[in-house]
Amino acid sequence: MHGNTEGSVDRSHNRYRGPLAKSSPRRLAAELSLMNQPPYQMDQPRRRALLEAIISRCNQGDWGLLAAHVRSNHVHVIVQAQEKPEFVMTQLKSAASRRLNDLGFDDKTRKRWARHGSTRTLFNDESVQQSIRYVIDGQGEPMSTFQADRSRRSRL
Repeated sequence: MHGNTEGSVDRSHNRYRGPLAKSSPRRLAAELSLMNQPPYQMDQPRRRALLEAIISRCNQGDWGLLAAHVRSNHVHVIVQAQEKPEFVMTQLKSAASRRLNDLGFDDKTRKRWARHGSTRTLFNDESVQQSIRYVIDGQGEPMSTFQADRSRRSRL
């Protein structure tokens, strides 16, 4: 969450291995004041279910899932698709919520996701490879991860 003691990624601090936004009690308080539910935390069973939902939805959409890392409070996904990134993100959020609801993890009124999210278009193989390294290895201790076999990836 923006302002927390670990730092966060925001629009100005969104580069691979770049600096994080600094801790700010004032910013954290402002972020928390906008929420009407506590921040969502995912334990291992929730992370596993969420990762399965992402993989399943990518298969349904014939999207190439290149990497995913489900953390305790956020998710990173790299998908190769013909659709716009915002559409893919919305579909993945919906599929994940449905899976968590179907498994009875939370009340159906539980809010899990930020209003939007960060989407980027990766234009070349170098940026794809760099992003995969960040998603898989740059998030701290691995939690629930997926990485496509290099031979299954198509070139961008």
